[in-house]
Amino acid sequence: MPRYFFNTRIDDEIIPDEDGEELRDPDQAWEAAKAMIVELLRDEGDHPSLLAASIVVTDESGEIVLEFPFSEALIGEPDPPPTRH
Repeated sequence: MPRYFFNTRIDDEIIPDEDGEELRDPDQAWEAAKAMIVELLRDEGDHPSLLAASIVVTDESGEIVLEFPFSEALIGEPDPPPTRH
């Protein structure tokens, strides 16, 4: 399985993820990034700079796979459309 690294960017500072995590694909890395952000905001949400932060997910070669802004994690899932019977 590929290894993904979840590096946190706050303003111009990067906090590197030295260990990474083995996940099946970029979709699972996206889910993991969102879960990390939600947990960080729950624990440290009183720091206003976090809303401008993002998680930059890279692969083992250092290529950026995705960038997930913390503010995007606050957007809820859309409600399913009502069914018509």
